[in-house]
Amino acid sequence: MPTIDVPSTHRALVVTTPGGRGVLAVEALPVPEPGAGQVLVEVAAAGVNFIDVYKREAIYPIPTPFVLGDEFAGTVVAVGPGVTATEVGQVVATTEARGAMATYALAAADRVVPVPDTLAADVACAAMLQGMTAHYLTTSTYPIQAGDRVLVHAAAGGVGQLLVQLAKARGAHVVATVGSAAKVAIAEAAGADVVLRYDEIDDLAAAVREASDGGVHVAYDGVGKATFEASLASLRRRGMLALFGGASGQVPPFDLQRLNAAGSLFVTRPTLAHYVATREELLWRSGEVLGAIADGRLRLEVGGRYPLERAADAYEALEGRATTGKLLLIP
Repeated sequence: MPTIDVPSTHRALVVTTPGGRGVLAVEALPVPEPGAGQVLVEVAAAGVNFIDVYKREAIYPIPTPFVLGDEFAGTVVAVGPGVTATEVGQVVATTEARGAMATYALAAADRVVPVPDTLAADVACAAMLQGMTAHYLTTSTYPIQAGDRVLVHAAAGGVGQLLVQLAKARGAHVVATVGSAAKVAIAEAAGADVVLRYDEIDDLAAAVREASDGGVHVAYDGVGKATFEASLASLRRRGMLALFGGASGQVPPFDLQRLNAAGSLFVTRPTLAHYVATREELLWRSGEVLGAIADGRLRLEVGGRYPLERAADAYEALEGRATTGKLLLIP
């Protein structure tokens, strides 16, 4: 088995205490050693995601200090006892690294996936969480059928662009929403049939219903608090609202009887972990996404690459919804 020299210390982005972007610090830490069933990866790129914000702010409580980040791609430099399917020198990616924003990071060997030889590691990293999220939403949460009317919020963002492309590939009529003139062209380039500026429309739900022949079969909403009511009101009878994020804040509790009165509606709050719970499902979703990007069937935009020292700038762009693609940290 090949061997790769690994230093004793490395650089890592640490959440020093729960709070805003100012609690982030780059620190020198010992390089972790892989335990049983684990691999140690030299990180080529780490993904910047909203779940990082939830963890940093203790919406998802984690004892501090801790190294931030779940998503990475890079080269395996060491394997722990019992690892046989993953080898040193192999390029892999994962969304479950637990400390991805560092020069080196650990992951469970059965939760990393192979990266195609024709795909750059940083692009593979950019595809993992957002790509598999768009995949499960369109194939499993609400399996889109040809002719379905679909609403995609924040369609110029990383997940939004992928959702539009995957929905169109399945034969949907896509109504997209964006927040600026510059983002209209991005959503149109992804394939959206109708693009609405929610910053210019007083009654967004009415505009969506008009653009979708009376309402959509499914609304994919990763914005949350600011768009939830419009998403719900945009649905046709027995439609589904898939609330997969809260970029504008968390949706407050509401009366479930409203779903009855509005047409026997469905609301679900899915998360990626439940759609890649088995190794087989993980390999299926990642394989389809990475393969489609590698052969050009799916277009992915990297919106910015930042060094660890500029992590706060990356999160400022993400939290301010100023991004038009995936943001990466390059350790």
